[in-house]
Amino acid sequence: MTLYPVADDVLFAPGGRVVIRTYGVAPAAGRDGERTPVAYRTWVTGVRDQPRYWHWGRFEDACHGHRQVVEWLTGRGPLPAAVAA
Repeated sequence: MTLYPVADDVLFAPGGRVVIRTYGVAPAAGRDGERTPVAYRTWVTGVRDQPRYWHWGRFEDACHGHRQVVEWLTGRGPLPAAVAA
């Protein structure tokens, strides 16, 4: 498995810190050097009783989704919806 970092943010809240990480995940390359599809995810740690995991279909969606998650966590936007792969 290969991880491709997209974005990382840390927010400090009264209850502790919240970490938002967006990355791409791909299975290990095949024997023939074939390209494997990349699935993008945003993972949030430090938040209780809230959605903590989003899937994105493309790199651009992952970048935009990461910003939406940060805006939601800071109270400047609605809860983001994941984009289908």
